[in-house]
Amino acid sequence: MKKKCALYASKLVKDGMIVGLGGGSTISYLIDYVKDKDIKVVSPSSKTVLLAQKAGLTVLNTQYVNHIDIAFDGCDEVDSHLNALKSGGGIHTQEKIIASMADEYVVLVDESKFHDTLAFQVPVVVEVLPKAFSIVKKKLEDLNGNVELRTATNKDGFLMSDEGNILLDVYFNDVQDIGMLNQTLLMMPGIVDTSLFVDILTGIILVNDKGVFKKEKNCEFCAL
Repeated sequence: MKKKCALYASKLVKDGMIVGLGGGSTISYLIDYVKDKDIKVVSPSSKTVLLAQKAGLTVLNTQYVNHIDIAFDGCDEVDSHLNALKSGGGIHTQEKIIASMADEYVVLVDESKFHDTLAFQVPVVVEVLPKAFSIVKKKLEDLNGNVELRTATNKDGFLMSDEGNILLDVYFNDVQDIGMLNQTLLMMPGIVDTSLFVDILTGIILVNDKGVFKKEKNCEFCAL
């Protein structure tokens, strides 16, 4: 299914484009499908950068790019309003930078990740400046968030972002207003960004056992 999703996404990529590529296995399949096209690539994922270079694609430093024609990424959850949670990779700040430059920002998912409204089965990952850790943690708990320092089994201590900031996994229950939660988090001093994507996606490509479907904002799914 992931290969089928990537194949249809590749049809949106045209020669001459600058293309944003996120992380994950679906993106790795997409690289295979676009490697012979005359495109340039930017990515927030070091693994994707290596895969793209190995495939012979030109990879640009995001620092020197201010416009992307189309960007593709995966996510952990996405809903019918094109809100998304991208919690797994911990690189959401860089992903949002790429999304802000893209004319189109499309997530590639299977139907298990689609919800009518975000289910918050995965945490909202919050990137926090180290000096703001204590106050941000308190404010998140005041919002009834269950806050955990992100850790890894093969690393001692907690994980930090590529920029040297703390990553907090925050579990919320019974979120009534996703937009308000997003605004509240982004306005907290010390929070760099979060893995909650609101008003950022322009489309979804979804695959299930019946086929591949695309949805754009304020539109229904259509078969591809």
